[in-house]
Amino acid sequence: MSTLAGRVALVTGASQGIGRACALALAEAGATVALCARNEVKLAEVADEINGAASRAAEAAGEMDDAAAICGGAASAGVTEPFAGSAHIFALDLSSEESIQACARAVIAKLGKVDILVNNAGITRDTLTLRMKRKDWDDVLATNLTGAFLMTQAVMGSMLKARWGRIINITSVVGETGQAGQANYAASKAGLIGLTRSLARELASRTITVNAVAPGYIETAMTAILTDAQRTAMTSQIPLARAGTDREVAAAVAFLASEEAGFITGHTLDVNGGMYMG
Repeated sequence: MSTLAGRVALVTGASQGIGRACALALAEAGATVALCARNEVKLAEVADEINGAASRAAEAAGEMDDAAAICGGAASAGVTEPFAGSAHIFALDLSSEESIQACARAVIAKLGKVDILVNNAGITRDTLTLRMKRKDWDDVLATNLTGAFLMTQAVMGSMLKARWGRIINITSVVGETGQAGQANYAASKAGLIGLTRSLARELASRTITVNAVAPGYIETAMTAILTDAQRTAMTSQIPLARAGTDREVAAAVAFLASEEAGFITGHTLDVNGGMYMG
């Protein structure tokens, strides 16, 4: 069932990892997805994946309709709806306010609105605080926190006009627990939780929910740089004794974007295998 049919979702950092998985999950639920990131080549690959799947599913559904008509049966009666979403690509550099504003304008101009915003894009500049350069701090905060704030501000008017919206911020378990060598990243992700709660209070009267998803150790390109020893140490802290997948995070995002999550706002949903239970 296309639970998000007619909805437009904007996903930042959609070219890979969790962002890509979120885009796929939202499109599978029927949303039109604006894929936003710096790497337009990778974005095009994700768009092809979504649009190709939708096209193949539509063709299959058409063939079933034709077969039903030949046999004198009802067309597609009781048949599950096909993968109905579509995707469009937009260039975005979250460290640039000008780029954020241009991206938001382009999405709304092309797709008419933004119903769902997934603030996913993020960077790391890991090192101990004693050695951390001011630029390492500023770059991470500017992209991960200020970028999310500015993108939210840029699309908020569309949601306010419609009196409906879903804002989902991808934070991190380290924003809840802290992490040595990641003071900048942890601060940016903790800031997203505070932003989530404040926006939830501001926007609730317009039927706009604002929630966060806090992944734990998820197998992505960002975690691929870890050594075997680091991976073992990480999984030893997880009661489920394994890393999570980007699709598991995306499933949480798709739920929070749905009508079924309409009475949930200001919440941080932990997807961490029990690594942190707050």
